[in-house]
Amino acid sequence: MKPWQDITHYAGFDWAKDHHAVIIVDTQGQIVADFEFEHSLEGWQRLVKETSAYPNLAVAIETSQGAAVDQLLQHQYTVYPIHPVAAESYRQRKAPSGTKTDHLDAWGLADALRVDGHGWRVLQPMDPLTEQLRLLCRDEVVLIEQRTALVNQLQQALAEYYPAALEAFNDWTDSFTWEFVIEFPTPQALVKAGKRRWEKFLHTHKIWRPETAEKRLKIFAQADQFKGSPAIVRAKSQLAVSQEVLQCIAGTAPVSYQSGKIHKVHVRWACDKFVRHTVHLWADCFRKATVWGQAYYQKKRAEGMSHACALRCLGQRLLKILFRMLITKTPYNAELHAQNQQKHGSWVLQLVNKPVAKPGE
Repeated sequence: MKPWQDITHYAGFDWAKDHHAVIIVDTQGQIVADFEFEHSLEGWQRLVKETSAYPNLAVAIETSQGAAVDQLLQHQYTVYPIHPVAAESYRQRKAPSGTKTDHLDAWGLADALRVDGHGWRVLQPMDPLTEQLRLLCRDEVVLIEQRTALVNQLQQALAEYYPAALEAFNDWTDSFTWEFVIEFPTPQALVKAGKRRWEKFLHTHKIWRPETAEKRLKIFAQADQFKGSPAIVRAKSQLAVSQEVLQCIAGTAPVSYQSGKIHKVHVRWACDKFVRHTVHLWADCFRKATVWGQAYYQKKRAEGMSHACALRCLGQRLLKILFRMLITKTPYNAELHAQNQQKHGSWVLQLVNKPVAKPGE
C-alpha cells in the first residue's frame, strides 16, 4: 500500500456485475489510460498488465465492499472508497447536463481522487478471520430479513382466516408455530382434531407449560367460532401451507395471464433474486449429477424450452421435494424418491433408459 505522497497516478474504477471501466489520470489530470475489462480471470490479468506502467497508482471506487474491492485488495492496489453521494457530485462536475456513462463515472472518480484524495481514508484490508466474520454477519442479516418477510406474510394470512392461531402463539419465528399451521391448517381442522391431539402436539414440541396450557386448549376449542368466511379460509389456508409459496419466492412458479381467448404464461420476475439464482444453480448441478434430473431437463429442451426455462421447471420439482423434506424433517433419499416415482408411474422414469432427441434434431 503506497503512502499518499508517493502516488503519481490516479485511477477511477467504475464497477459493475460482469465488467468494469477504468480511467487513469496523471498529476496534471491528463488521461493516460482508458479501458474496460470483464470480471473474469482474464479480465483481471488484463488490469494488472494495463496498470503495470504505473507502479505508484491509487484507485478510487464507489463502494467499500464486494467482489471488485476484494479483487483490488488481493492484487495489492491502494484503494480509496468513496460514498455514492459524493461520487454523484464529482460526476456532475464533469457533466452538468446530467449525462451518465461508465466513462464519465470513472473519469469523475479518477479526477476526484487526484484533487481531494489527500483527505480521504485509504481502505485497510482486514485479516481473514475478521473479514469472514463481517461477511457472515452481513449474510445473517439478509437471512433474517428474508425470514421476517415470510413471517409477516404468514401472520397476515392468519389474521384474515385463523385468528386463534395468532392468539395461541406469540413468536412466529419458532419452528413449532409453522408446524402447528401445517398440522392444523384451518380452524375447523383444529377443532375436529380434539383435545388428545392438541395435548400431544404441545408435549411433542416441548411447549406444554402449566401456566399457558389451559389457555391454549381453550383457544383451540373455540377456534372455529371466530374465523374468516369460507372463501377466505379456503384461499388463505392454501397460502399458509402451500408448496407454491416457496416456489413463488424462488421464481420457479410461472405467472398466468388470461383475458378472453388470450392465455399466456410468463416467467415470475417478482421474487427473491438471491433464492432464484440459488435454485437455478442447484437445478443445473442436479441435472448433471442425476440420471432422472438429466432426463427431465432433456425432455423440456426437446419440447422447445430454453436452457433457463428447463432449469426453472426442474427447480420447481426440486422445491417440491425440499418442501416435503422440511415437513417430514428427513434428508433426501434417492432410493425412496425412485420408489415413489415407480409407484406413481412417473413419466420421467420412462425417459431414464430412453435417449431423448436434442432440440433441432
